[in-house]
Amino acid sequence: MKWTSLNELREKYLAFFESKGHLRLPSFPLVPINDKSLLLINSGMAPMKKFFTGEEEPPRHRVTTCQKCIRTPDLERVGHTARHGTFFEMLGNFSFGDYFKDQAIPWAWEFLTETLEIPTDLLWPSIYEEDEQAYEIWVNKVGVNPAHIVRLGKADNFWEHGTGPCGPCSEIYFDRGIKYGCGSPDCKPGCDCDRFMEIWNNVFSQFNNMGDGTYTELAQKNIDTGMGLERLACVMQGVDNMFEVDTIRKVLDTVCSIAGKEYGKDKNTDISIRVVTDHIRSATFMISDGVIPSNEGRGYVLRRILRRACRHGKLLGINRSFLPELGVIAIGESEGAYPELAEKKDYILKVIAMEEERFDATIDAGLSILNKLVEDAKNNNLTTLSGEDVFKLYDTYGFPIDLTREIAEEAGLAIDEARFAELMQEQKVRAREARANISGWSDASKNLLADIPATKFVGYDNMAADAKVLAILVDDMSVNEVSEGDCTVILDTTPFYGEGGGQIGDTGVITTETVELTVTDTKKTDGIYIHLATVANGTLKVGDTVQATVDAHRREAIMRNHSACHLLQSALRRVLGNHVEQSGSYVSDTVCRFDFTHFSGMSAEEIAAVENLVNLEILAGQIGSMTEMPIDEAKKLGAMALFGEKYGKIVRVVRMGENSVEFCGGTHVDNTAKIGLFKILSESSVAAGVRRIEATTGEGVLRLLAEKNALIAETAKEMKVQKPADLAKRAAQMQNEISAMKKEIESLNSKIAASKLDSIMAEAINVGAVRLVAADMGNMQADAARSLADEIKARYDDVVAVLAIAPEGKLNFLCVAGKDAVAKGAHAGKLVGAVAAVTGGKGGGRPDNAMAGGRDTDKITEALAAAQTTLAGMLK
Repeated sequence: MKWTSLNELREKYLAFFESKGHLRLPSFPLVPINDKSLLLINSGMAPMKKFFTGEEEPPRHRVTTCQKCIRTPDLERVGHTARHGTFFEMLGNFSFGDYFKDQAIPWAWEFLTETLEIPTDLLWPSIYEEDEQAYEIWVNKVGVNPAHIVRLGKADNFWEHGTGPCGPCSEIYFDRGIKYGCGSPDCKPGCDCDRFMEIWNNVFSQFNNMGDGTYTELAQKNIDTGMGLERLACVMQGVDNMFEVDTIRKVLDTVCSIAGKEYGKDKNTDISIRVVTDHIRSATFMISDGVIPSNEGRGYVLRRILRRACRHGKLLGINRSFLPELGVIAIGESEGAYPELAEKKDYILKVIAMEEERFDATIDAGLSILNKLVEDAKNNNLTTLSGEDVFKLYDTYGFPIDLTREIAEEAGLAIDEARFAELMQEQKVRAREARANISGWSDASKNLLADIPATKFVGYDNMAADAKVLAILVDDMSVNEVSEGDCTVILDTTPFYGEGGGQIGDTGVITTETVELTVTDTKKTDGIYIHLATVANGTLKVGDTVQATVDAHRREAIMRNHSACHLLQSALRRVLGNHVEQSGSYVSDTVCRFDFTHFSGMSAEEIAAVENLVNLEILAGQIGSMTEMPIDEAKKLGAMALFGEKYGKIVRVVRMGENSVEFCGGTHVDNTAKIGLFKILSESSVAAGVRRIEATTGEGVLRLLAEKNALIAETAKEMKVQKPADLAKRAAQMQNEISAMKKEIESLNSKIAASKLDSIMAEAINVGAVRLVAADMGNMQADAARSLADEIKARYDDVVAVLAIAPEGKLNFLCVAGKDAVAKGAHAGKLVGAVAAVTGGKGGGRPDNAMAGGRDTDKITEALAAAQTTLAGMLK
């Protein structure tokens, strides 16, 4: 048994099972594919559930993987012990109806004792107490001493989860030595002490739990093996926990170096070091698999992890950006096995940096408020922070609830979880109600389609087709005929594209010699195309033969925009980098909208470069091809797939020109020249790390040009310019005229101020050692009032002036204080705020110059009168 690195252990395991006829698969993404039951992949078998249940055919009946996993139920415990972590890798060998116990058990022993050379006397198998078959294999086939085999009960060695497939387990434990034990002579696997550590678990899926306490044998028996890579590395490296394993220790040591701390010297310091170490590893893998920090779902998990790492960095005394630096180390330790980390390195580090920056902005304001809440609670002998306060912190200031909970707990306080949950639910209800007007295909209507066969779609090659009416639905009821109003029509064949893949549904007409229906939209569900229509004339009956005709002009515009979307993605990757991936799209007859992963807004130069690349592809007149092929063949062509989308064995591959090859079921032009022209209309942010481009093509560009030309012509007319080409010259001329006018106005304001100055100063009163001027200047403009106030301050060092103005009924107060007046305690900002408050307004500013807005003009006299008392209270 010799020291082996974590990366070497991974390779040894996968190579071993390849030698046993297993197909080595790369790790599945952390984001589950077509599985809404999981937020993130949390075990080796989770991505392969459908292979076990028989819902899908596996690529081979023997498979081996090293699966990256995230588990966060105990997130708050991570760091407090050396056992808890959010990210880990799970080694697995799987049999889907192929081999069973008689091969799985010996292979496990062979790998551990021969490949890794772990001494047999340090290994202890366990079996389910009633599994005699496993016992016989361990004793007679493998040759393990019966005294080293432990029988455990159903709670420990029988895997089941409600009804369905289940079965006994056989685990292998490693004896860490007496020093980790409890001292009992009966200490063995199953004991609560730390001496025996489980390193291998074979699950024998052989029964079906009927739900009534009985079990039947499965026709197809499966093997699900799980072995934590980090745990195995602990054994092979002779260390106590995952944080001591070589690749993880490298990250931990970097944390210590940045913080200037030594691991193992202080309990609280060690907690923060472990938190940061674990969380940066999780974050890099999650971001590489397309997770973006957000306030919902897996995005919120990532945000919590990153922000918790940020906070513990601050607890370590790190007061600068440091997570990207750690990300470089985490990526470097794992990129050999997970090349996507290296491919997306710049993107990963940018997302981490941006979230760290956002958190820094949030944490300062939020911590200040939270610390005050904690202080007030303690001063009032309270043990709980109110749900309202906690919700306000979260909703208004964006302060994470988990951090509030953690900080409150550190202060010995709880939070009112129930009230917080109520307020969150109310917020969700409000959001749902706001979305209630979005129409969709009702569940009642879907139930009526249960016995209808899938529709034959012929719209890739035809804009019209003969078809038979299979069903007519009106108000969620099936009818035999319809002669007026709105209805839904199901045909056996259709050229109408049903909304999907970001492309809107087709419109057009359904006709016979005596009937015409206007199709306003087309959707699809479970292979059935649904035509939303309105009867124009005649009576349509079930069984009628009709002609379905797509609005070709509209469809062609949609095709231009959809094909342009493909060219756009290709151009974005060439200009911004290969981290760009599609996050969503919307294609209609007027717009191509494309959402993509990118960490910052695009510059004008980048937008221009992307637009130019797309237009060059269009002008080149390159062939567009749409081909169905096996998915493996498509991947060999380098076809891009939508992240997280589930594809069948046969896929449709769309090639647009030389640079764009994608999986796509939409409709497209057969030559890039048919797109006409491409113009980006806007580039904006959708969410953290997600940008959106809206663009148009063909007639949309022509309309845009027409609108721009009309605007230019109208502008030229208003500016009295004969030729649009002279607009810039005329604009510059007008700007010069405006500047001259402004100077003249300033000169006039100065003269007005000078003319008012003597009369105003004549009304000055003595307040202590300073003089006060409080005057209502009526409808005087703000610029003139500022000039007057500035003149007073410049001429009279001992004067405080408060001026009220209400041009066009908008009340404002200006206040200035000379330098001697300020020295004696006068403060213009505080004074003007108090004066404005009398009218229901507010404001403030510097000690020598300030401004405030007022509300009630009827209280101007009262407000100005209050200036004397307020000023007197300030003076020294």
